[in-house]
Amino acid sequence: MKSEGVQVANDHLRSFIERIERLEEDKKTIADDIKDVYGEAKATGFDTRILRKVIAIRKQDASARAEQEAVLDSYLAALGMIESDGGEA
Repeated sequence: MKSEGVQVANDHLRSFIERIERLEEDKKTIADDIKDVYGEAKATGFDTRILRKVIAIRKQDASARAEQEAVLDSYLAALGMIESDGGEA
């Protein structure tokens, strides 16, 4: 027969496993819902690649986003793809 301490540990373990399994099921449901929304957006004519980029940008804090945009602009300017602050293309 198992000791009481072992049984409590086993019960805790089972509880953790079952909670994680439920959350994994919820996560799959949510992922499917997100996929459906992207499908609706695509059917309406929106570019889902751009939507994903917008979502990623909105997740960033303002300073990280500004820094990333500044670096991107400097790279694009160096490649002649946009005008730099100096007015040259």
